[in-house]
Order: sequence, then C-alpha cells, then structure tokens
Amino acid sequence: MPLPTPFHSRTSAVCDSYEWRNWSGYLSAGLYEPSHEREYYAIRNSAALIDVSPLYKYEVTGPDAARLVDRVITRDVTRQKIGQVYYTPWCDSAGKVIDDGTVSRLAADHFRITSADPNGRWFQDVGYGLNATVTNVSDDLAALALQGPRSRAILEEVVDGIDFGQLNYFHLAQGTVDGFPLTVTRTGYTGDLGYELWVRPEHAERLWDCLMERGSRHGILPAGILALDVARVEAGLVMIAVDYVSSHHAVIESQKSSPYEIGLGWAVAPGKGDFIGRRALLAEREKGSAWTFVGVQYDWRALERLYAEEDLPPGVAGRASRSAVPVYEQASGNRAQIGHITSHAFAPILKQYVGIGQLLTPHAPMGGRVDVEVTVEFKRKLCPATIVPTPFFDPPRKRG
Repeated sequence: MPLPTPFHSRTSAVCDSYEWRNWSGYLSAGLYEPSHEREYYAIRNSAALIDVSPLYKYEVTGPDAARLVDRVITRDVTRQKIGQVYYTPWCDSAGKVIDDGTVSRLAADHFRITSADPNGRWFQDVGYGLNATVTNVSDDLAALALQGPRSRAILEEVVDGIDFGQLNYFHLAQGTVDGFPLTVTRTGYTGDLGYELWVRPEHAERLWDCLMERGSRHGILPAGILALDVARVEAGLVMIAVDYVSSHHAVIESQKSSPYEIGLGWAVAPGKGDFIGRRALLAEREKGSAWTFVGVQYDWRALERLYAEEDLPPGVAGRASRSAVPVYEQASGNRAQIGHITSHAFAPILKQYVGIGQLLTPHAPMGGRVDVEVTVEFKRKLCPATIVPTPFFDPPRKRG
C-alpha cells in the first residue's frame, strides 16, 4: 500500500478529486480538482505547488565523492562549482541510459543526487574502492516544487537569507522559513520559472502552510501529476519508463537508448576523464546515432478532418498521453514505420497538439513531414505532422 508523504495531511485535505497515484511507493495526487486545467494554468500564469517528495535522493560524501560522481554521470564534475546543480543522465558500460536526474554540489566533497528509480546500489558499486560514502536520504528530505511566473515573488516573501535576484538557473542556496532551514534549487520539471524546496520532514507541514498563506494573493494552487505531465510535454522533457526504458529494466536490447537518442547529447562531456559508458558514447558520436529525439506538431486542420469523418469534434484536449504511437514516412506510396511518439498532449498555452519521441535518424530532418497514428472511435488513422524543435514552450523567465 502506498505511503503518505510528509505533506499528506495538507494535500489530502484539498484533494477533492480523490484521484491518487502510486509514485515510487508514495501517494501522489493525480489532480486536486475535478479537472486539472486550473492547476495547469497556475503553472503557466501564477504559481503551482507540487509535492515531489517521492523522488529518490542520495548523498555522496567523502574525500573521493567527486571522483565517484564523475565516474557515474556523463557531465564533467570537475567543472561543477559549489552551489551549482547539474541535470544529467548516467549510463551503463554500453552507453545506454540507466536514469536521469539532478546532481547538486553542496560542498567540495558533498553531492546530492535525485533520481526517478532507486540507484543506491549502482552508485555504491561504482564507488567500490573509493573513499566515499553513498547514503540514501530519500526519507530524510521532503520536497516541494514551486513553479510558475509568481514563484519568485512568493519565495521572496516566505524565505529568509536568500537573494532570489542572484539565484541563477540551476543553482542552489540555503535559507530559512519561520526559523527552520531549507535548501532552494532553481530547478523544476515544467519548463517555466520555478524552484524546488528541500526540507526535513518535520518542517514539511509548516513550509506548505507558509507558501499557501503568502501565495494566496499570487494565485497559488496545489497541482498534481496530470498538470505536471502536460507542462513537461510542452517543455520537451523526457520521462523514464515513458520516453525511454532504463537499461537496467530493458527486456531486449532495442529498448535501450543512449543520451544522444533521447535528446540528452548536450549533457555528455566526452572530453572529460573516464566515466561509465564513455568509450561507447565516443564511438556513437563518431559514427552517429541510429535514433534522433524529435518534437512533432500535428496538423490541426487534418486532425479536425479525421474527427469530422466520425461526426465528432477533435477530442484531444485534456490529459497528456503516455501511450506510444507509431510514426510513418509520408513519402508517396510508402508507409514504412520510421519511429514512435512516446508522449503527446494538447498544449493549452500554444493551442497546438504536440508530441515527443524518436525517429530513425535519416528520417528526422528539422521541418520534415511525417504521419502520426491517431485513434478516433476505435479506428486507427494517420495525421500529418511537422518535425519541430523542442522545447515547444520556452519562456525567457525560465532562465532570466
């Protein structure tokens, strides 16, 4: 049975939908209201408070902590400053992605890693022979994501000891709320201005109360997984077990992906010292990847026609879909499958239907045209779409 998070007394009191998800063994609200639309628009127009406590959290400490982390991740830890946060994948020896997450450098020999899957044993195995300790602190830290254009203004009223005007994108700072300490990272999973707050569980309820009290005049709302899912698709952000399969869980070789194949090639530092998967990734970089991560924008008029054929309006607004659908070559007379879209959603702020996925590299030129499968009234149809850059939504305030 899923466990309550440290914020459950607060989230359960306002979860009118009674729709809960099992996130890594914890109860997580799917949505709070009968529909997730207001929660989504809070992310984009005001501020949304999301309980992200179910993330796995590990701390790496000791004289060889930096060596251990550098051996695990694909980014260059020797270039990471104290107070900086990396987003990064980590791979197996074949260069296939195991997981992705954030790495915060709290001190020269102290790192905090977040992940979607349990990775403690892997980190410990990688660190064999090094003078470093890996500690699972998942239960020792509660976490909230405060996301949206008013998030900074709210935190400036609630948090003491931090100059939020000086807290740069993907950096962290230490502050206090109502006398208790917390860590604030300028990170998130929405593609918007946002922060994540890390605090001891005994302070979780007070932190929630302070944010909701001060945030009320800024339009703050609690938001669940459904609103977050739409926002992360708009931001072109991948999700483990949806947009890629961890190499530790893949049943067949073809289910595995390299960072280059899921849009994370920018997070690979092939010129740094040795790390797990480096040789394979160098070889792939040299010869090219079989698959390319893409964003697609569906042709709206064509989508309307497909629904009109069944006497229906386009039924695409609402929840994001994590169900993969095939993509076909659009060349005349050829219906060869060339890839798949793994996450797709109607993007409310863009008024477009978009998706992310992988195409065979020869079929993935920017601006190229493809056909994506859609199902209308149990009938499989093909909708033309255009390959476009991601993220679909990338406001300047995210980094500014």
